[in-house]
Amino acid sequence: MSHDQNFKNLILDYPRQAIEFAAASEAARLGDDVRILPLREEQLKERLGERFRELDVPLLLEWPDGHRQALLFVFEEETEPGRFSIHRLIHYCVDIAELYQTERVVPVVIFLHPG
Repeated sequence: MSHDQNFKNLILDYPRQAIEFAAASEAARLGDDVRILPLREEQLKERLGERFRELDVPLLLEWPDGHRQALLFVFEEETEPGRFSIHRLIHYCVDIAELYQTERVVPVVIFLHPG
């Protein structure tokens, strides 16, 4: 099993702790009533011929208050910093915001190797 997969499994098994570690200022606003839901890694395509986008570990946070605004964290873990594309991350964030109808996306990028 790769380091990438181990990292993904840790986030999925301990999502609240992962948010506390990677986005402490966001975690401070989470109450016990916030639901943390893992989302599918493959994003939907508008046309069959398009290439698909795959996120590493997207998490959706939902508050049970009246308007149910959702907050989305995208853990985009890259093994090699040189392969990281801010443009690709922007596309991921916009696509997810549209799909889950949220205006708030918090991208968290984690590099496992120095670059």
